[in-house]
Amino acid sequence: MQVGIGLPAAIPGVEGPAIVEWARRAEQRDFSALAEIDRMHYDNYEPIVALAAAAAVTERILLTTTILLAPLRTNHTLFAKQIATLDRLSAGRLVLGIGVGRRESDYSVSGSDYHQRGSGLDALLERASGLWRGETPGFGPAPALAGGPRLIFGGDSPRALARMAKYGEGWIAGGGFGDVFRAGAESARKAWTQAGRTGRPRLVALSYFALGAGAREAADGYLKHYYDFVGPFAEQIAAGAPTTPDAVRERVADFAQAGCDELILMPCVADPAQVDLLADALAD
Repeated sequence: MQVGIGLPAAIPGVEGPAIVEWARRAEQRDFSALAEIDRMHYDNYEPIVALAAAAAVTERILLTTTILLAPLRTNHTLFAKQIATLDRLSAGRLVLGIGVGRRESDYSVSGSDYHQRGSGLDALLERASGLWRGETPGFGPAPALAGGPRLIFGGDSPRALARMAKYGEGWIAGGGFGDVFRAGAESARKAWTQAGRTGRPRLVALSYFALGAGAREAADGYLKHYYDFVGPFAEQIAAGAPTTPDAVRERVADFAQAGCDELILMPCVADPAQVDLLADALAD
């Protein structure tokens, strides 16, 4: 199983130089991917822009959105151009993880209809995929990979899984543990087979981490704030974040045993030293 690392671009107050330094260190320490989550109604950096900054200071590491709230990008042609640009700038290193999200405030603050987000994503995919395939002469740049960037999809509803099987190369689970991932992965495999796809979907998952002095307090503070919309359940999410090297290794082993192809560990602390602490924990 590969292990990627999230950028700290969703941790409120992080400055640009820390994000750039984080990206450099992540490539130096051989993580498989740099990832960024997406919110509209939150103090985070926009992920397409943040990953473009990471692309400028790296050469090999994959750049992944985990996930991009694509229905918020209502100008579908502009969206397709932005994604194709990032894909070309990074020499084909983009893995576009997309979904609809579950926070209604992300839609209301942008003037979008939360209840139409699924149909909005379907319309966006039809338009963007046609542009990436070259169906509109003069549109560019062409993505680095013929037909468009690699796509993975979040969500566990039947509609989301059908969308994954039609357009994507795989499925990505949200935060949690291996047992939750197993259930979602089985549903993804079934949707894949029912759609007549050969082989199997690539299976990706997210988890959180914090290491070093004050790690437990940092994880609690960040995750309870980020997940305040779920009420008391935010306490359980925060408590589940590994905050010691042993706990990180156990989390990685749990997902590997569950059949995960790539686990992306998202940070709760913005200090770039976290990159080295995580790499050292995984190397022990």
